[in-house]
Amino acid sequence: MIDFRYHLVSLVAVFLAIALGIVIGTTALNGAVLDDLRAQVTGLQEDKRNLEDTTRQLQAQLDTDDLFEQAVGPALVADTLTERSVVLLLDGDDVSEDTVEAVTALIDDAGGTLTGTVRLTGGYTDPENDAALQNYVTGPGLPTGVTLPSTDDTGELVAAVLAQVLVTPQGVVPEPDTAALSQVLAGLASLEVLTVDSSSVQPADHVLVLTEGTLDGDDAQERLDGLLDLVRALDVAGSGTVVAGDADAAGENGLVGAIRADPETAGLVSTVDNVDTAAGQISSVLALGAEGEGTSGQYGTGEDTQPVPPVPAATP
Repeated sequence: MIDFRYHLVSLVAVFLAIALGIVIGTTALNGAVLDDLRAQVTGLQEDKRNLEDTTRQLQAQLDTDDLFEQAVGPALVADTLTERSVVLLLDGDDVSEDTVEAVTALIDDAGGTLTGTVRLTGGYTDPENDAALQNYVTGPGLPTGVTLPSTDDTGELVAAVLAQVLVTPQGVVPEPDTAALSQVLAGLASLEVLTVDSSSVQPADHVLVLTEGTLDGDDAQERLDGLLDLVRALDVAGSGTVVAGDADAAGENGLVGAIRADPETAGLVSTVDNVDTAAGQISSVLALGAEGEGTSGQYGTGEDTQPVPPVPAATP
């Protein structure tokens, strides 16, 4: 007869068989999974090495291109600003000194005269300074001869005042009114909305505005509107204005982007969106020359832009 011990042994044998099957199956499965994972890791490592090699090659190519552009830059801009003067207007503290130095050198290579450097602070477009700025521009402290537009908009008023003293009218060759300019710059500097970054500043034919990055905060658009007022006023008052920035400045809440998004301003003022490169620095100076000939454009690497302004034909 089959007793209880027989049933117990049978059950144990069945459970042992199941356990052994699970162990054997799991071991075989784990081996396949591990092999597959190892193959994926190896592939990813190889992809990483290939991407690193490609990145190094592209960076080397960019460095070579930049060196080439730096080498040919002086020849490309030669004589494009002969007998013309330029004042640099820096928008904030983020503008690279390397960019300022490179652009300054190219203006000299182009035969132009740099008349000084002025830097706007964040206070220039700070809505909290509206009352103080309006009191200044409508008060008795302005030079004789400076006229104000018929508006109560602070941005337009300050822009009109700066434009009248910072640039000389196109086609007019007056003696530079350095006293009026110094008086206005000193007044605005006392309100901490700008600083003078050069030993002196004189009125110029053109203004090159250098900017980098974007504006943040709930009042970003209001601040950009104030800068747009200034850019338009400078362009109308003189022989042409160029605003040059980096890729961020060409995006949302950047000055270059704001100009390009406004058809009226984009039709008046030239912009460059890669001034942190040799190509963009060359384009900035060439754009000043084109502005002197009555041509405005949008240059750089952004959408709907030309790579560089037209290069003047060499004089035989």
